[in-house]
Amino acid sequence: MKLYIAIASFLFAQVVFTQEVLTNSDSKIWSLEDCITYAIDNNITVKDADLNTSISEVDYNKAKSAKLPNLFGSASQNFSSGTSIDPITSDYVSDQIHSTNLGINSSVTLFQGNQLNNQVKQNKLVIEQNSLLAEEAKNSIVISILESYLQTLFSKEGITIAENNLDASEKEVLRAKSRLDAGTIALSDYTEAQSQAATNKYNVIAAKNDYELNIIGLKQLLELSPLEDLQIETLDENLDLINLELNKELIYSNALDFLPEVAASSTNISINEQDLEIAKGGYLPTLSLIGSIGSGYTSINDNTFTDQLDVNFNQKIGLSLSIPIFNRNQTKSAVQTANFNIEKAEIQKQTVEKEVIKKVETAYQNALSSQEQLIAAEVSQEAAEQSYNLAQKKYELGDLSTTDLVISQNTFTNAQQNYLQSKYLNILYHQLLQFYQGNEIKL
Repeated sequence: MKLYIAIASFLFAQVVFTQEVLTNSDSKIWSLEDCITYAIDNNITVKDADLNTSISEVDYNKAKSAKLPNLFGSASQNFSSGTSIDPITSDYVSDQIHSTNLGINSSVTLFQGNQLNNQVKQNKLVIEQNSLLAEEAKNSIVISILESYLQTLFSKEGITIAENNLDASEKEVLRAKSRLDAGTIALSDYTEAQSQAATNKYNVIAAKNDYELNIIGLKQLLELSPLEDLQIETLDENLDLINLELNKELIYSNALDFLPEVAASSTNISINEQDLEIAKGGYLPTLSLIGSIGSGYTSINDNTFTDQLDVNFNQKIGLSLSIPIFNRNQTKSAVQTANFNIEKAEIQKQTVEKEVIKKVETAYQNALSSQEQLIAAEVSQEAAEQSYNLAQKKYELGDLSTTDLVISQNTFTNAQQNYLQSKYLNILYHQLLQFYQGNEIKL
């Protein structure tokens, strides 16, 4: 029986192991490009912006259709008693009357102060504006993905640093224990080594938690389920992190030409200018062509229903002219409001351009600063590493106290973290500058 249990346990373990291997092998490694593409296709903010574009296309078609003639059919059945007017013959009668009226009527606006044409132009501009705003929403999610992706990579490398420090401190605890047993160090030195190991263990836990929180944030941007596994691709080790060739004027010019919010603000001015033309159309007359055909039946006529429909068949066609004389200053107020809205749109464009220049300027200055910081951090890290290696050798020989070793290790850790932070800030700001100019983001 024990043998059977052992065999069953072994087979179960093999099945579980095989499933884990298959799961891990099938797990997708997400690159930055994969995340950006997926987010653009699935992010709800982007979808909402695309829906606004679709709605504006419907409004555009509606505005074009307003220039077409309408067509309505009508039918009524009436009963009257006493003295009344026959709806078909228009005679005064004192009797009970059953009457039927059938008709079709149509009208088309020939001229309405050019408002219909201007409305079509305006709705077309609204489509362009919403398309640009949709592009802005996509750009926003691209930047958010870039920041979240790099932050996740930063925290992932932070785990490696923390684990290496923990491994080194645990070895130092073992060496300290040996020296304590040999009587070459005091108990306080040993407990300090233990304290440092415990601190480094805490740092590992914190680093892993920070990584998981960043993964959660990235999943939310991607609209992924919290239960779905997400693993991201590491950076290319040959990535050029130092690029001092930054032309500020060229970056500004490219950003103003590329970023859709600038073009959207210009389009908004044109939309409001069309609104002014529509408002001015209220001063002009409206001319419409109207027509109808109809027939009817009345019970006081001796002819049959079919014969009456034939006899009473009528056609009408005519023109309708409406001339605005005084509409309680409604048109005047609409024109004034449209002029003010044009001024507001122009101010909004200036504000958008200032915001674009500000964020490009910020990215440019941060890119320059991060380059210098990265160079300094790399030198500092190399020096701290050499110092820590030397401290470890001295500690092994008994020429260095535990306190000094801990200080050297912490200095090296800080230098590693500073370098790591400078590296990812350098990548972030250089990628932002590339993106603001319309270039592809690619790590």
